[in-house]
Amino acid sequence: MSELTTVARPYAKAAFDFAVENADIANWQEMLVFAGEVAKNDEIRNILSSALAAENLAELFVGVCGEQLNTHGQNFIHVLAHSNRLSALPDISKQFDAFKADYDKEVDVDVTSAIKLSKGQLDKMSAALEKRLSRKVKLICNVDPGLVAGLIIKAGDTVIDGSVNSKLNRLSDALQA
Repeated sequence: MSELTTVARPYAKAAFDFAVENADIANWQEMLVFAGEVAKNDEIRNILSSALAAENLAELFVGVCGEQLNTHGQNFIHVLAHSNRLSALPDISKQFDAFKADYDKEVDVDVTSAIKLSKGQLDKMSAALEKRLSRKVKLICNVDPGLVAGLIIKAGDTVIDGSVNSKLNRLSDALQA
């Protein structure tokens, strides 16, 4: 876990709690995504690492973001500037997205298969995973012919490896032991 991720978590949590309290989650998510992209800009990163006063940094950043930030978003930028945390905005945005997914009971599931899966297979898998994980599932599908056959499913910390390649490796290890 990077240092910025650790730094970003309390700010993202505060922003998310405020957004939930004010029924404004989608707007906050948009603001944070935009501000995170601004913070990734090379010129802005150079300015953020300069010796500008926090108030000047905040005003500059708010000026660049323009109408993309409402009053609360601008206040959030000022808080981050005074805490010297503007560079953590991309990570704050990611953490906010994670809080939103948890709040919405959604999970992204990476599915890697040896061949492209049909719509019917994806629908069955999605239904089974939703039941198992008790969450709405968004499938992110990849094809890796190196698996030979089968699937590798990753949902957060849960990994289900049903690939033939993995089974052959385990069999090989067992025979060599």
